[in-house]
Amino acid sequence: MSSSTAVPGQSPIAETAPLSLCALEPRVPADQLVAEMVPPPRFDSVRFDTYVPDPNQPSQTEAVKVLSDFAAGLGGAHASGSGKRKWFSRKPAAPSAPLGVYLDGGYGVGKTHLLASLWHATPAAPSLKAFGTFVELTNLVGALGFQQTVQTLSGHRLLCIDEFELDDPGDTVLVSSLLSRLVEAGVALAATSNTLPGKLGEGRFAAADFLREIQGLSAHFRPLRIDGEDYRHRGLPEAPPPYSEEQVTRAAYATEGASLDDFPALLDHLARVHPSRYGALTDGLRAVCLTEVQPVPDQSTALRLVVLADRLYDREVPVLASGLPFDRLFSEEMLNGGYRKKYFRAISRLTALARDAKGLVAQ
Repeated sequence: MSSSTAVPGQSPIAETAPLSLCALEPRVPADQLVAEMVPPPRFDSVRFDTYVPDPNQPSQTEAVKVLSDFAAGLGGAHASGSGKRKWFSRKPAAPSAPLGVYLDGGYGVGKTHLLASLWHATPAAPSLKAFGTFVELTNLVGALGFQQTVQTLSGHRLLCIDEFELDDPGDTVLVSSLLSRLVEAGVALAATSNTLPGKLGEGRFAAADFLREIQGLSAHFRPLRIDGEDYRHRGLPEAPPPYSEEQVTRAAYATEGASLDDFPALLDHLARVHPSRYGALTDGLRAVCLTEVQPVPDQSTALRLVVLADRLYDREVPVLASGLPFDRLFSEEMLNGGYRKKYFRAISRLTALARDAKGLVAQ
């Protein structure tokens, strides 16, 4: 709705009142979770030929070739080539070779671009291909139940898992069991992460059972290393400094479809919304405006913010903020701990979105 709003130090402006993320509590039906397992809006139009390999990193060119060949090989009903199951077969024979590829590399080398390109290039209807983050996959199991998830995904030709980061031993066992069942059904797998499959969880947990589970999971994938620097920083200027609270507020009122929230209040609200709904929380936003950005107080809050940053980045939502710059969100202890790669990814993505927001501020 429209309203006349007074901004401190300025004359009233008649603009559309911004939304508040803190006022939203989205509900996502379970069947919608399955239907929405497609590449996010940022990657709607990406293809292998729109990926620009760094000429100094031959592994990037090699990755395009390997994945293109992998997609071309998925022309049958299932990656195993078994087609429809025979009536007298109890289950398809386990494949003799890995049915998946695992894209390993640091944040910002284009892994998600390549994973989404693989999804687009695979010759199958969208209903036979699934694309989601590791968190979204575990949320799907929570919504449908394990057996129903296996049944739903077993008919797929390809499952792409982005940001494959195992933060909980229980999730490790869950996803390992799920992927094992899907491999038996002939579903091809592709995943991205910042570490090799055999190294997942290193520095986070030391339980022998957990490490054994990781090793079993890695057998499903052919590791494909992608070297390179964060493309979001290649030849780009430094992130813009934070704006004043007045500038952020005025931009929020002047931008249709923008949200405006106090950063500490938003962090509190995220604790009351399940991370599986963060995508729905941000759907349709034209910009996110935040005031009083300050260091994240604890690790649980920090991990929730990482998920929000990922969803905003997926949807290409600019972020305009006052307070501290985004590279000071996380403490030194966090940046040196087991989840450091998540935090660096969040900083990288929020910095890119902050650059995108520069045009929202009247000069």
